[in-house]
Amino acid sequence: MSEGHVVVSDTTPLNYLVLTGAEELLPRLFTTIHVPTAVVLELSHAQTPAVVRDFIQKPPEWLQVTQVSGTVEVTDSLGPGETEAMQLALQLGIGAVLIDDKAARRIAKLKGLVPIGTLSILERAAAKGWIDFSEHIGRIGKTQFRLNCILVEEAQRRLDRLKGL
Repeated sequence: MSEGHVVVSDTTPLNYLVLTGAEELLPRLFTTIHVPTAVVLELSHAQTPAVVRDFIQKPPEWLQVTQVSGTVEVTDSLGPGETEAMQLALQLGIGAVLIDDKAARRIAKLKGLVPIGTLSILERAAAKGWIDFSEHIGRIGKTQFRLNCILVEEAQRRLDRLKGL
Protein backbone atom coordinates (compact mmCIF):
# COMPACT_ATOMS: atom_id res chain seq x y z
CA MET A 1 0.00 0.00 0.00
CA SER A 2 1.45 3.36 -1.01
CA GLU A 3 1.39 6.72 0.76
CA GLY A 4 -0.56 8.08 -2.14
CA HIS A 5 0.88 10.60 -4.50
CA VAL A 6 1.95 10.44 -8.10
CA VAL A 7 5.44 11.48 -9.26
CA VAL A 8 7.51 11.62 -12.42
CA SER A 9 10.97 10.05 -12.37
CA ASP A 10 14.21 10.92 -14.06
CA THR A 11 16.69 8.17 -14.91
CA THR A 12 19.09 8.25 -11.97
CA PRO A 13 16.74 7.36 -9.07
CA LEU A 14 15.27 4.41 -10.97
CA ASN A 15 18.68 3.23 -12.13
CA TYR A 16 20.23 3.16 -8.66
CA LEU A 17 17.18 1.86 -6.83
CA VAL A 18 17.01 -1.06 -9.28
CA LEU A 19 20.78 -1.66 -9.05
CA THR A 20 20.58 -1.89 -5.26
CA GLY A 21 17.38 -3.96 -5.16
CA ALA A 22 15.36 -1.14 -3.60
CA GLU A 23 12.95 -0.39 -6.48
CA GLU A 24 10.04 -1.95 -4.60
CA LEU A 25 10.16 0.98 -2.17
CA LEU A 26 8.72 3.18 -4.92
CA PRO A 27 5.19 1.71 -5.06
CA ARG A 28 5.10 1.78 -1.26
CA LEU A 29 5.84 5.52 -1.28
CA PHE A 30 3.98 6.57 -4.45
CA THR A 31 0.85 5.28 -6.18
CA THR A 32 2.18 5.81 -9.70
CA ILE A 33 5.54 6.78 -11.15
CA HIS A 34 5.44 8.25 -14.64
CA VAL A 35 8.56 8.15 -16.81
CA PRO A 36 8.98 9.94 -20.12
CA THR A 37 10.33 8.25 -23.23
CA ALA A 38 13.80 9.79 -22.80
CA VAL A 39 14.15 8.06 -19.42
CA VAL A 40 13.14 4.72 -20.95
CA LEU A 41 15.75 5.21 -23.68
CA GLU A 42 18.46 6.07 -21.14
CA LEU A 43 17.60 3.04 -18.99
CA SER A 44 17.60 0.84 -22.12
CA HIS A 45 21.03 1.96 -23.34
CA ALA A 46 23.50 -0.84 -24.10
CA GLN A 47 25.92 0.45 -21.42
CA THR A 48 23.22 0.39 -18.72
CA PRO A 49 23.53 -2.63 -16.39
CA ALA A 50 21.50 -5.63 -17.56
CA VAL A 51 19.32 -5.73 -14.44
CA VAL A 52 18.18 -2.16 -15.14
CA ARG A 53 17.58 -2.87 -18.85
CA ASP A 54 15.52 -5.94 -17.90
CA PHE A 55 13.50 -3.86 -15.43
CA ILE A 56 12.59 -1.18 -17.97
CA GLN A 57 11.85 -3.68 -20.76
CA LYS A 58 9.13 -5.22 -18.55
CA PRO A 59 8.11 -2.35 -16.29
CA PRO A 60 5.95 -3.09 -13.26
CA GLU A 61 2.34 -1.96 -13.19
CA TRP A 62 3.12 1.07 -11.01
CA LEU A 63 5.58 2.47 -13.58
CA GLN A 64 3.81 4.27 -16.42
CA VAL A 65 5.66 5.26 -19.58
CA THR A 66 4.09 8.55 -20.64
CA GLN A 67 4.96 10.55 -23.74
CA VAL A 68 5.66 14.26 -23.37
CA SER A 69 3.34 16.23 -25.63
CA GLY A 70 4.51 19.19 -27.62
CA THR A 71 8.05 20.36 -28.13
CA VAL A 72 10.61 19.44 -25.49
CA GLU A 73 12.52 22.44 -24.17
CA VAL A 74 16.16 21.40 -24.60
CA THR A 75 18.82 23.09 -22.47
CA ASP A 76 22.59 22.77 -22.35
CA SER A 77 22.63 22.15 -18.60
CA LEU A 78 20.18 19.22 -18.51
CA GLY A 79 20.10 15.81 -20.11
CA PRO A 80 17.12 14.53 -22.09
CA GLY A 81 15.77 12.46 -19.18
CA GLU A 82 15.88 15.38 -16.75
CA THR A 83 14.37 17.75 -19.29
CA GLU A 84 11.51 15.43 -20.23
CA ALA A 85 10.83 14.40 -16.63
CA MET A 86 10.31 18.03 -15.58
CA GLN A 87 8.28 18.82 -18.68
CA LEU A 88 6.09 15.75 -18.13
CA ALA A 89 5.49 16.67 -14.48
CA LEU A 90 4.37 20.14 -15.54
CA GLN A 91 2.26 18.74 -18.40
CA LEU A 92 0.45 16.30 -16.08
CA GLY A 93 0.13 18.75 -13.19
CA ILE A 94 2.29 16.56 -10.95
CA GLY A 95 4.12 18.53 -8.28
CA ALA A 96 7.07 16.24 -7.56
CA VAL A 97 9.87 14.78 -9.63
CA LEU A 98 12.35 12.06 -8.65
CA ILE A 99 15.67 13.58 -9.65
CA ASP A 100 19.23 13.62 -8.28
CA ASP A 101 21.38 15.97 -10.37
CA LYS A 102 22.11 19.15 -8.41
CA ALA A 103 21.55 21.54 -11.34
CA ALA A 104 18.37 19.69 -12.35
CA ARG A 105 17.05 19.90 -8.77
CA ARG A 106 17.64 23.66 -8.77
CA ILE A 107 15.82 24.06 -12.09
CA ALA A 108 12.96 21.85 -10.88
CA LYS A 109 12.49 24.15 -7.88
CA LEU A 110 12.49 27.19 -10.17
CA LYS A 111 9.71 25.53 -12.18
CA GLY A 112 7.68 25.02 -9.00
CA LEU A 113 8.39 21.30 -8.73
CA VAL A 114 9.47 19.45 -5.59
CA PRO A 115 12.63 17.45 -6.33
CA ILE A 116 12.91 14.15 -4.46
CA GLY A 117 16.28 12.42 -4.63
CA THR A 118 17.34 8.83 -4.19
CA LEU A 119 18.73 9.61 -0.74
CA SER A 120 15.38 11.08 0.28
CA ILE A 121 13.56 7.95 -0.91
CA LEU A 122 15.87 5.79 1.22
CA GLU A 123 15.46 8.12 4.21
CA ARG A 124 11.64 8.05 3.93
CA ALA A 125 11.65 4.25 3.74
CA ALA A 126 14.00 3.98 6.73
CA ALA A 127 11.83 6.40 8.75
CA LYS A 128 8.93 4.00 8.21
CA GLY A 129 11.05 1.07 9.35
CA TRP A 130 11.01 -0.61 5.94
CA ILE A 131 14.78 -0.66 5.43
CA ASP A 132 18.05 -0.27 7.28
CA PHE A 133 19.34 3.10 6.06
CA SER A 134 23.04 2.34 6.65
CA GLU A 135 22.78 -0.95 4.79
CA HIS A 136 21.21 0.70 1.76
CA ILE A 137 23.73 3.55 1.81
CA GLY A 138 26.42 0.84 1.79
CA ARG A 139 24.78 -0.81 -1.23
CA ILE A 140 24.49 2.43 -3.16
CA GLY A 141 28.06 3.32 -2.20
CA LYS A 142 29.23 0.28 -4.15
CA THR A 143 27.76 1.74 -7.34
CA GLN A 144 28.80 4.82 -9.31
CA PHE A 145 26.22 6.95 -7.48
CA ARG A 146 27.78 10.17 -6.20
CA LEU A 147 26.91 10.18 -2.50
CA ASN A 148 27.17 13.49 -0.69
CA CYS A 149 28.56 12.53 2.72
CA ILE A 150 27.13 15.65 4.37
CA LEU A 151 23.62 14.85 3.12
CA VAL A 152 23.97 11.21 4.25
CA GLU A 153 25.07 12.34 7.72
CA GLU A 154 22.17 14.81 7.95
CA ALA A 155 19.69 12.11 6.94
CA GLN A 156 21.18 9.70 9.50
CA ARG A 157 20.87 12.37 12.25
CA ARG A 158 17.20 12.94 11.35
CA LEU A 159 16.57 9.19 11.48
CA ASP A 160 18.40 8.91 14.81
CA ARG A 161 16.22 11.72 16.24
CA LEU A 162 13.10 9.83 15.10
CA LYS A 163 14.36 6.79 17.01
CA GLY A 164 15.12 8.92 20.06
CA LEU A 165 18.89 8.38 19.81
